[in-house]
Amino acid sequence: MAMTDTEFHQLADEIFSAIDNAIETAIDEQDADVDINYSGNLVQLTFEDGSQIVINKQEPLHEIWLATITGGYHFSYQNGKWLDTRNNIDFVPFVLDSIAKQGGIVITI
Repeated sequence: MAMTDTEFHQLADEIFSAIDNAIETAIDEQDADVDINYSGNLVQLTFEDGSQIVINKQEPLHEIWLATITGGYHFSYQNGKWLDTRNNIDFVPFVLDSIAKQGGIVITI
């Protein structure tokens, strides 16, 4: 059964909110130097070195897109996980690793 737009937004908003909360905790507890802009369809992280990670919702495709310094990735929701459409990488560990490598911030969600 196909996912509805409402279901897509609920699932994507849950993961966006979890990332936002984890980054805010890292700012408080680790004195992390990162700016976070979370608004609607977009989470943008800007690190001390000026590099960015951008995560956004692509509603027409029901995908989450992730842009890091290593490239762009598209994730669709399958079997309870957001998986990369090219190589089935799980979004959560991948984005956590990307944040750690790019910004030096260790978070958990």
